[in-house]
Amino acid sequence: MKNKPTHNDFLPVINRIQQAQNKVYQQINSELVNLYWDIGKYLSEKVNAGKWGDGIIKQLAGYIQKQYPNLKGFTKRGLYRMKQFYETYKDLETVSPLLTQLSWSNHLAILTKCKSIEEKQFYLLLSAKEKWSFRELNRQIETGIFERTMLSKQNVSTVLTQLQSTVSQIFKDTYVFEFLDLPDNYTEKDLQKNLLENLKKFMLELGGHFTFVGQEYRVQVGMHDYYIDLLFFHRELKSLVAIELKTTEFKPEYLGQLNFYLEALDTDVKLSDENPSIGILLCKSKDTEVVEFALRRNISPALIAEYETKLVDKKILQQKLHEFYELYHSRMSE
Repeated sequence: MKNKPTHNDFLPVINRIQQAQNKVYQQINSELVNLYWDIGKYLSEKVNAGKWGDGIIKQLAGYIQKQYPNLKGFTKRGLYRMKQFYETYKDLETVSPLLTQLSWSNHLAILTKCKSIEEKQFYLLLSAKEKWSFRELNRQIETGIFERTMLSKQNVSTVLTQLQSTVSQIFKDTYVFEFLDLPDNYTEKDLQKNLLENLKKFMLELGGHFTFVGQEYRVQVGMHDYYIDLLFFHRELKSLVAIELKTTEFKPEYLGQLNFYLEALDTDVKLSDENPSIGILLCKSKDTEVVEFALRRNISPALIAEYETKLVDKKILQQKLHEFYELYHSRMSE
């Protein structure tokens, strides 16, 4: 009697189909971005050489729509975006290999929503690295991850910076959880529950390469059981990452609890080929001076961050960043 096929028997076929589809999509996207680049270059060179005025682009768009109505995307606005696309990146050789790794929708989001070339490059690099969808990229722009990264003063232990030189590129000083639906006077349990219910968005805010291990993760020391709020594994760092949630301002005693958990993880959970476990204290707020004082003699790879449950006004972040740049340049000129 023949065995009845199962889901696992069919899965290799489905995986192969999806791989082929993804490959085809990537090739189509690459060709499309290259096409828009070439058109943008042609338009830019014609206009800049004085052979065409800006009004010609409008005429070209009208000509295409009339003569070739099936060609979509070549409106006046679309053609101007292609010209802008070329002119934005034409002198930046370092980003050229990344351009075809992003969808045209992502390029448009960066071109229209980001002001400075530094901001555009920031999102271009991260989008390519993290493979953000259009929706994910838009969220990162709206939550001001560029401004938050530039303004952040990370509170991390010396041990962590010594173990991981890329810590500033992986962890944030402030995390934004605007997607949470928390009750008034919420508890740590409420916060944990909401984060897990929005795990995909939570992990997007954490950053790439995080894998969820478990909640209320049990570690045993002596005859007692202890529970870590959230446990992740970071594939790039090859480290377990323990996250402790606090609904109050940072208190020094929180660090002792986190260090205890990290020691338990390294002793009984960490594999021999993995790096020491990392701890994150996510607090509602923090006094920077208190945090720095508490971390001075801390011997565990830990960092202390705060979180926001409402979207920070980007205009405020941009103003702070502007003030930061002005202060920096004034000091450099002294």
